[in-house]
Amino acid sequence: MVAAAEQSLLQVNNIEVVYNGVVLVLKGVSLQVPREGITALLGANGAGKSTTLKAISGLLRPERGEITRGSIEFQGERIDRLDAAEIVRLGIVQVMEGRRVFEHLTTEENLLVGAYARRDGHVRRDLERVYHYFPQLLRRRHIKAGYLSGGEQQMLAIGRALMSRPTLMLLDEPSLGLSPQLVSEIFAIIVRLNREEKVSILLVEQNAMMALQIATYGYVMEDGRIVLDGDAARLESNEDVREFYLGLSAVGQRRSYREVKHYKRRKRWLS
Repeated sequence: MVAAAEQSLLQVNNIEVVYNGVVLVLKGVSLQVPREGITALLGANGAGKSTTLKAISGLLRPERGEITRGSIEFQGERIDRLDAAEIVRLGIVQVMEGRRVFEHLTTEENLLVGAYARRDGHVRRDLERVYHYFPQLLRRRHIKAGYLSGGEQQMLAIGRALMSRPTLMLLDEPSLGLSPQLVSEIFAIIVRLNREEKVSILLVEQNAMMALQIATYGYVMEDGRIVLDGDAARLESNEDVREFYLGLSAVGQRRSYREVKHYKRRKRWLS
C-alpha cells in the first residue's frame, strides 16, 4: 500500500457498493491517499472509479447506492455513515465529471456556492485566491456560467471546490472533453494547488499518461476491483498499463485501433 495507515489522510477499507439493493458495483475496494499527495485512480469506463469517489464523498444515496461492507476513514475517523454535507464540512469535496456548473448563475455566484457550508468570515479572501489561480475566471466573473467554454467551466468547477477550503479534493475526469492544451493547463493548476495549498488529491482519469505524470501513486481498477497499484513511475513502465491504458506496445510504439481491438488481453495482474 501507498503508506502506513497512520500516515494516510484517507483510507478506503474493502468496501462493497450495491445499487438499487441488487447491483454489486464495487467488490472489495481498498485504497489510501497520503497527506498532501496526488493519487491516481485509473480504469476504463464502467470500472467503478466514479462510484468509488461517490462512496467517499457521500453522494451514493441520491443515486440509490449503498456501502454494504467495509469502511471509509478520513483523518482516523469513520465517515461512510455520514451524509454529503457533513463530509464537505470535514474537508472532502468532489468535482463531478462533466463540470456540473449552475448555468443560470454567474461565474462568481457559482464560486460563492462552493462556500455554502462555511461559517467563517474569509470567503471574499478565498474568492481572490481562486481568481489568483484562475485569472480567466476573474475576467468572466459577471458572465453566466452557461456561456463559459468547456475549459472555463472546468476551471470554475475546481475553483468552486477550492472555495470550501478542502483538505482532500476528489477530481472525476477533469480532462474530459478538453483540448490537449487545456488539459495541460488544468493539470498544471492541479499540481500548483497540491504544492501551494497542500490539498491532497484523488484523481480519477482515463488519460492515464497525464495522471501518472503528476501523481506519486496510482491504482488500476477493473470490474469493481483494484487489480494493480504502485508508485506512479512503476505503473507507467508496467507493460500491461502501457499497452492497455497508455496505448503503447512493449517497444514504445503506439498501437493501432485494429491491433488493440483484436488483441486478447492477458491480464497478467489477475493471474
